[in-house]
Amino acid sequence: MNDPYENSGDYSPSEPLNLTVPDACAGRRLDQALAEMLPQHSRNRLQTWVRDGCVEVDGVLASEPKRKVMGGEKLLIALPEDAAVLSEQAEDIPLDIVFEDETLLVINKPAGLVVHPGSGNWTGTLMNALLHHVPGIAEVPRAGIVHRLDKDTSGLLVVAKTLEAQTDLVRQLQARTVKRQYLAIASGVIRRDGGVDTPIGRHPVNRIKMAIVPESRGGKQALTWYRRLELFTYCTLVECALETGRTHQIRVHMASIGHPLVGDPVYGKNDQRLPPFKRQALHATRLGLVHPLSGRHMQWEVPMPEDMRELIETLRDGG
Repeated sequence: MNDPYENSGDYSPSEPLNLTVPDACAGRRLDQALAEMLPQHSRNRLQTWVRDGCVEVDGVLASEPKRKVMGGEKLLIALPEDAAVLSEQAEDIPLDIVFEDETLLVINKPAGLVVHPGSGNWTGTLMNALLHHVPGIAEVPRAGIVHRLDKDTSGLLVVAKTLEAQTDLVRQLQARTVKRQYLAIASGVIRRDGGVDTPIGRHPVNRIKMAIVPESRGGKQALTWYRRLELFTYCTLVECALETGRTHQIRVHMASIGHPLVGDPVYGKNDQRLPPFKRQALHATRLGLVHPLSGRHMQWEVPMPEDMRELIETLRDGG
């Protein structure tokens, strides 16, 4: 049998990489097996490659790093040319910094900025900006990023500048003690406050979408609370609070109850009664956590960006 580690050295990302899962990895997760075979790459990068559709297992595209392998599977890894190199380059991209000390960096992310490099977005990301602003953050996995906002969602995001801070923030996220509130403009009339407690998973057909998926089929528990702030003729301004942090959680949950976000290109609906909006109307307005070093409870808040404020004014004028 071919040595499964024969291609574990340097290689060009433009050339597909063929590997065989060693028998010693039987029962382990795919990302763990990849880390054994490709030790020169971080586990975080390997997980990103899997999620971005760069890894095939026995000829079938893999999308979940946690899937189990049994040993002997044939892997094909194909990356965009120079993707790995570009994703780790520091770039002088302006950051709207709300708070910074030796441990944390809190950023007000604009709509349009991708948080982490991935398929089609290997440069110009928040990660590239962080590597320029704090060069030492390259030593922290994912450049200190512990949670994400979608490309076209604006608002607050915390970054850890040390490994110790990152570990602490991840634990806080798992314990659900990080408080995150969002402002959203949802289509339709929402007459009362409420919550959505339904599991979310990858859409069974369209793999770029998330959907309401039973836990028995891989969905993960997700809970979103929403509170009505202002009612317009055909939509509603709401504040949403996350108890969990699933991909596209607010967008999927609000769509599931018949109130997709205005402008959402993936989960929205074409309602001619609403003014056009070029992105999902979603903004992370408030963030609270315990400082990893001092133990103090801290909270930050930023107002809605100009495009959402203008949309609200149009709605108030009857638009």
